Amino acid sequence: MKVLVAVKRVIDCNVKVRVRADNSNIDLANVKMSINPFCEIADEVVVVSIGPKAVQEQIRSALAAGADRGIWVETEDTELSGLAIARLLAQVVRDEQPGLVLLGKQAIDTDNNQTG
Repeated sequence: MKVLVAVKRVIDCNVKVRVRADNSNIDLANVKMSINPFCEIADEVVVVSIGPKAVQEQIRSALAAGADRGIWVETEDTELSGLAIARLLAQVVRDEQPGLVLLGKQAIDTDNNQTG
């Protein structure tokens, strides 16, 4: 059975975050990123991540942890809405036809109890 797992790229939990000078958001310049810890504990075979080229680092981490294959959905927008992410993931599911899709319980960056 094919299992598809969504992984989210977040600021590493051991990094002290900085706020942008205009207080509009977190300053991500030169910040270490990692896989959301809640995504790491899932059983995975195929992992998918959505975002700019930099998310490939988290896909490689998932592959090193035992995933068989990684899918990168390239976007230039680093702050996609939940609906946009859901639509992209739905298309991946249609294309891949997995027997099971696992999404994280929450993410450490927004802590809004929805991942993927």
